[in-house]
Amino acid sequence: MLRNLSGTEHIGKRVLFSFDIDGTLEIGDPAGPITLTQVRELINRDYIVGSGSDRVLAEQRAMWEKHDIPVHFVAHKHLLNETRSNFQHLERYIHIGDTEVDKRSAEMHGFEFFYPEEFCSIKPS
Repeated sequence: MLRNLSGTEHIGKRVLFSFDIDGTLEIGDPAGPITLTQVRELINRDYIVGSGSDRVLAEQRAMWEKHDIPVHFVAHKHLLNETRSNFQHLERYIHIGDTEVDKRSAEMHGFEFFYPEEFCSIKPS
């Protein structure tokens, strides 16, 4: 079951989640701890969800389509500022990734950052 990220439970589309793929999602290479079920649950709860990765955009789109997950965006992690510009006036921008590059990219563009293990272990409030 998806865990609440302190304060996001009833905000819905006012929160954006950006996921790195490799080392973060279960379908990454290497596989990460976040499941596609968790991603789908975020979408079903009306959060804005997509990927911010080093992978080319076409490959990201194809990955989501293959698993029938209707994400709101695909992006390069080093250009998260563009994602933020495309989804203005939200309360929170969250990027989940497994490397220091993810962390730097997130923080440089005003995103909160969580490692995958932190995302999966946050307790409901």
